[in-house]
Amino acid sequence: MSDLIETHSGRARLAARCRGVCEAPVFSVAVISVILLNAVLLGVETYSGLSLDYAVPLHSAERFCVAAFTVEMLIRLGAHADRPKAFFRDPWNVFDLLVVSSAYIPFLRENATLLRLLRLARVLRTAQFMPQLRVLLVAVGRSLPGTVSFLFVGALILYVYAMIGWICFAGHDPAHYGSLGRAGLTLFLLMTLEGLGDAVHAGLAVSPFSILYYASYVLLASFVLVNVLIGVVLNALEEAREMEEEANRAAKGIVRPPAGDPGRAAMEDADDLLLRIAAVRSALDDMEARIVTTESPQGQVVSAGAR
Repeated sequence: MSDLIETHSGRARLAARCRGVCEAPVFSVAVISVILLNAVLLGVETYSGLSLDYAVPLHSAERFCVAAFTVEMLIRLGAHADRPKAFFRDPWNVFDLLVVSSAYIPFLRENATLLRLLRLARVLRTAQFMPQLRVLLVAVGRSLPGTVSFLFVGALILYVYAMIGWICFAGHDPAHYGSLGRAGLTLFLLMTLEGLGDAVHAGLAVSPFSILYYASYVLLASFVLVNVLIGVVLNALEEAREMEEEANRAAKGIVRPPAGDPGRAAMEDADDLLLRIAAVRSALDDMEARIVTTESPQGQVVSAGAR
């Protein structure tokens, strides 16, 4: 029993020390610097002349990055020595562990292409130390289902208008509407409004009603669909921010009731009330400061009661 207690206390001391290192600002700055160094090394290796002339220093720098990432991962694992399951509950920790450990897998080390891709994946590890970047990446992931629906609707609109364009303009403009594929490519480029003026003038030479075709397409494809996509991304970004706030509260031991729970509504009302009270106090302090510092015509500062 005593050995078990000593082991648990030893893990707790190790976790506390490693956690103190991980929470130090210098640690985050050092890891981000190594990640950026790794990115610079990848860029330098794309120049054949530099990679041949400085092959030894580049290889040494790559080994330094691998060693630094390994030490960093060991420290972060040590910070969870007293609760190892908590480390694997965070997807970013699992991602970092896979990326760092891949440098020691023989098959991956022998495959230059896979090794470069995995080294490139290390750049994404900056999200672990930049909360805003982590929120953006989570928002992109959460917006994928809505983006798929957006792509399906956009493809449907593009197909319908491409068929109409082929029927109406194939005989007069075969270079752009000679087939369904060409018409779809033309309309896809017009979605960015590039070359729209030339397309409208060419359509007016065929029929004055072609303006309705292009106007309705631009309205649907360039305005409605793009705004829908922006709405999907903003909604996902708001959800990602809420998830990040919930994770921060959980890390600090603050438990917030789930959505729809009366307790959560009461907590949100209390937060809103505190904000209003703070705003009223700020306004009262400002008014009091103005009254106290009111100047007399002779330039003297007097209070409201003295006046």
